[in-house]
Amino acid sequence: MATELVLAPEVSPAEAASLGICQLADAFIASLDVVENSRWTYRRALKAFFDWVSESGRCDRLNTLNRFDILAYKDDLARTRRPATVNMYLFIIRRFYGWLEEKKVRPDITRGVKQFKLAPGHAKDCLTVEQVRRILDGIDRGSAMGLRDYALVNLMVRTGLREIEVSRATVGDLREESGEPVLWVHGKGRAQADAFVLLVPAAIQPIRAWLAGRLCMPEASIFPSLSRKNSGGRLTTRSIGKIVKTAMRRVGLDSRRLTPHSLRHTAISLAVAGGASLAQAQAMARHSKPSTTMIYFHNWNRVQDAAEKCVNF
Repeated sequence: MATELVLAPEVSPAEAASLGICQLADAFIASLDVVENSRWTYRRALKAFFDWVSESGRCDRLNTLNRFDILAYKDDLARTRRPATVNMYLFIIRRFYGWLEEKKVRPDITRGVKQFKLAPGHAKDCLTVEQVRRILDGIDRGSAMGLRDYALVNLMVRTGLREIEVSRATVGDLREESGEPVLWVHGKGRAQADAFVLLVPAAIQPIRAWLAGRLCMPEASIFPSLSRKNSGGRLTTRSIGKIVKTAMRRVGLDSRRLTPHSLRHTAISLAVAGGASLAQAQAMARHSKPSTTMIYFHNWNRVQDAAEKCVNF
């Protein structure tokens, strides 16, 4: 049976000793200093773990799970999920059991369980310029929804915005810096919009076309839901992902390696290919470390300067 997790207040070690595992999970999530979207991720990962414990017949010994159970869970995850997702779930389970040990409730049975080593680079593919044009041309702008979706997809592929950043973007975040239109970005793990992306004419014009004639307060979402249930409300990251995937599939681009995040990779890759410096690309991508941005330069240089091109017959 699915396990529902409800947030609970912080508890002392003495109080924790008397709680059940689900109540402990509630208290653990409540103790985290993270944004609400991250809480949701923690909640989902712990729920998946508890469901697995129940479905695998281990529920009657939940209090005596050991390291071998965690290894079994890791193996089961690896059969259906990508390595990066498995690592994320394991990270959350490890944090949870580390917290349990800190509270002197249970030992950390995840100690020594390793995450998968991920190959350098990106798990998602980039789009070519021709594919980007096909996707955008395939969006019918004859309706309000089409105008919105075109402006949204176009913005993501020109600025590298993440889905959560698009979801959080408000009309008031559209401003000017040094006379140029920009969008202030409320990034993941950030308390507020504290960085911006430049909106070149090709990026801002579709947004203006979408917003034209609409009465929008500064706090209103730039890309609101148009559904009957949530009309005017903020689009969720899932809804944004669906919009992007639908636009891709409409023109025959249907691959697991082409996702909404591919738009971000495409924007950064095209900036690098177009001559952007490391500092410029890092600022646009809002990477906290230049080493993350360097991956794009490495991939570009690897192709352009490939030794394979010197192998001639």
